[in-house]
Amino acid sequence: MPMNADYRGPIDLPATIPVFPLPGALLLPRGQMPLNIFEPRYLAMIDDALRDGHRLIGMIQPDPAHGSQALGGPADKPPLYKTGCVGRITQLAESGDGRYLIELTGVARFRVEEELAVSTAYRQCRVTFAPFADDFVARKGENEVDRKAVLRALAAFMKANDLKADWEDIDKAPNEALVNALAMMSPYGPPEKQAMLEAPDLKTRAEILVAITEIELAKKNTEGEPQLQ
Repeated sequence: MPMNADYRGPIDLPATIPVFPLPGALLLPRGQMPLNIFEPRYLAMIDDALRDGHRLIGMIQPDPAHGSQALGGPADKPPLYKTGCVGRITQLAESGDGRYLIELTGVARFRVEEELAVSTAYRQCRVTFAPFADDFVARKGENEVDRKAVLRALAAFMKANDLKADWEDIDKAPNEALVNALAMMSPYGPPEKQAMLEAPDLKTRAEILVAITEIELAKKNTEGEPQLQ
């Protein structure tokens, strides 16, 4: 989706961003994520993001391997993974019942350097975008993607789950849009989503997506079969 802001590199983004912890939510550069915002702290986060002009929200997953209860922390402030993706608010609608319906367009991944002590109800982090400078280059590494393997995995997944796809649109999609959209829409858990987020390049992300899909299909194929003793 076109944006009114042009982000050419890490220097174009602020060092401090609000973060929205959401399990299973994967945002990737140039991907679109719809969100239904209803909690007061996140409504305030959206208001502040619009007010400061940046319109940026950092999507990040809570880290289930380091749960807040195990660390003695509050349940509403779980530990976070170290890598997330910042998105710009590119669509916003008011629902009429106090909610915001927004869409984020992914800009670039970030690494958390420090969570800040803030007065806001929502969380804020000091981050760096430097490790992900390639995220600012659209369609970088597309030629390295094994598109046939991605499409084979998608076709097998759709067949196994009795789903249909618009293959005409899929055939027209560039590799970056195809891989990132499938990764974002995939029904896999937080660890799998995080692995795809942290992939060093598009080729590796596609390989992870295919591998996870093949593992899940293998599990599905063996369901109900007698177990060897």
